[in-house]
Formats: sequence, C-alpha cells, structure tokens
Amino acid sequence: MNVLLCYINTLNRFYDISAVEVGQHFYWQIGDFQVHAQVLITSWVVIAILLISTILVVRNPQTIPTSCQNFFEYVLEFIRDVSKTQIGEEYGPWVPFIGTLFLFIFVSNWSGALLPWEIIKLPHGELAAPTNYINTTVALALLTSVAYFYAGISKKGLAYFGKYIQPTPILLPINILEDFTKPLSLSFRLFGNILADELVVIVLVSLVPLVVPIPVMFLGLFTSGIQALSFATLVAAYIGESMEGHH
Repeated sequence: MNVLLCYINTLNRFYDISAVEVGQHFYWQIGDFQVHAQVLITSWVVIAILLISTILVVRNPQTIPTSCQNFFEYVLEFIRDVSKTQIGEEYGPWVPFIGTLFLFIFVSNWSGALLPWEIIKLPHGELAAPTNYINTTVALALLTSVAYFYAGISKKGLAYFGKYIQPTPILLPINILEDFTKPLSLSFRLFGNILADELVVIVLVSLVPLVVPIPVMFLGLFTSGIQALSFATLVAAYIGESMEGHH
C-alpha cells in the first residue's frame, strides 16, 4: 500500500512538472483537454520520418542487403547489443521498447538541429525538437517507470515488492525513494542536456559571426546521439535491475 501511494504521489509530481510553462505556447483544444500543439506537430513529424524510412527499407528486403538495409540492420544489431548487455539473456522482448525510445530521441534531437522549424510560423510560440519540451521527456520517463515495474512484477509477481525490505526493513523508505526518483532523473537529464546545448548555440550566434558556432552545432549533433544512447542504456539497465531484483 505504501508503495502504491508513493507511486501515485510521484505521478502527481510529474503532472505538476508538465504544467510548467516557459514563454508562449500554441494550444489545441481537444474535447475537454488543452494540449501543446507544438509537441504534437513535431512528434508527428518525427514519427512519420521513422515510419516512412522503415517502410521503405522492409518492403523489399534483399538477401544481400543494400546500403539502406545494411544501415538499418546495423542499427537493430546495435540496439540488441545494448539491450543484451544491460538486461541479460531475457533481453528479446524488450528490444522493440528500448529501440523505439532510442530512435525517437535520436531523430527528435537531430530534427531540432537540422530541420528549419523556424520557417513555420505559429500564432504563439515556435516549433522545436520534441525533446525540447519537458512534457515529452516526462512522458518518456513515465513509460520507463511503467516498464520497470512491469518487468519486475511479470517475472516475480507480488514477490517483487519484497526487495524493498532487503537487506533490512529499515531501508524501506530509501529503496522506495530510489525507484521513484529514477524516472525523474531521466526526464531532467534529457531535457537539461538538450536545453543547454541549444542555449550554447543561441548565445554564440548572438555574440560572434555565424562561422564560429557551426563547429559547435556539429558537436551538438554528436552529443544528441550520445544523449539518446545514454537514455536507452539507462532504461535497459533499470529494466535489467528490476528483473534481477537487486540494486
């Protein structure tokens, strides 16, 4: 019961965080709900890029892979290696989930750096990478939290919650706090890194000629990939830890 109450309180905190607003936003009214249109538009663009590229590759697979098919097979093998390293031999069912997170964050970060979102004018606010919005990073962190508990409970049942009183019941509050701060740290780590990278580029562009910030922008592309890899690796590590039942 204490674990359930703690989880509900954590969800409430995430809801409060998602309500934080900086600057102006473009809203859509969908029924009784008011949503940030920028997040939906840019997320749909990223999802469309992933779907179209995947369909083009898998619609006619070759025994001897072409350059595009070879690239996608390399990406899949890379994601499988990350999952297997962090989760262990039972990594198979989690490859789609971890791969989806990795590719969504990777393409989102790169879209923010490469796509000219500024040319699309909105009544309020402006378009940017989906990961630039804390709502997106909080949603990804909540998905991770759900997957973390699902992995542990599906393997061990209610016995999974016994880990909270190990090695001694005195550590119960600390063990609970540790589990529910993991998604919070994931969310702020991703959001903070993306925001800091963009702020550095904006400041350099405003202070010095354009030729100087260009190398920094290329460095931002590299760090964007690292951030996606870090997020996916941590998610896989948390799921593996949940299934093993130890800290």
